[in-house]
Amino acid sequence: MPGKLFIVATPIGNLKDITFRAVETLKEVDLIACEDTRHTKKLLSHYGITTPTTSYFEHNKVRKGEYLTRLLSEGRTIALVSDSGTPGISDPGFKIINLAIQSEIPVTVIPGPSAIIAALVESGMPTDSFIFQGFLSNKGAKRRKQILALKKEKRTIILYESPHRVLKTLADILDILGDREIAIARELTKIFEETLRLKASMAIQHLTKHSPRGEFTLIIKGAST
Repeated sequence: MPGKLFIVATPIGNLKDITFRAVETLKEVDLIACEDTRHTKKLLSHYGITTPTTSYFEHNKVRKGEYLTRLLSEGRTIALVSDSGTPGISDPGFKIINLAIQSEIPVTVIPGPSAIIAALVESGMPTDSFIFQGFLSNKGAKRRKQILALKKEKRTIILYESPHRVLKTLADILDILGDREIAIARELTKIFEETLRLKASMAIQHLTKHSPRGEFTLIIKGAST
């Protein structure tokens, strides 16, 4: 009989934001596949979890994905975790999930924290219909093309962005989408958690004066017409 792949959501900042079921699962599986073993071991140590870990990230996803699938086929149980939040969202986790499904290996999700949902709810913008675009391209021309494709999108738009690129992305948003209402969430659930709700132009002014730090989630109001 094949084993089982558990998709385990972990905290996006505050280590207390983990479910009893997640801790229990991480203790009971044979192996934990991590985006970064050093990062995950901080969480495991906090909860006294001694389960062996192995790396699974963007640059070894093909080789390690085949290895993990073989272990699952042999009856082992594996928990997949990302550095934070729910695996499979803007990370290579979906690849191993897909491999497991194709190999008819049971997959179970242990739900929990997600920066997308936390930022969206906290933004105060419409939540009944939204679109998540993840990280836009780091190449200016392609990024602008991606933003242009969102110009008539009426749903609330959610993006991820890095601190060293967020100002460029905001400038493109202002230029292409106009001075939209936008919420900027960073360091969610951490000590320096901050959510700004303002126009795109004001967001640029703020982050120009205050050097961007931490990973950002951008919530942009959809087109009105």
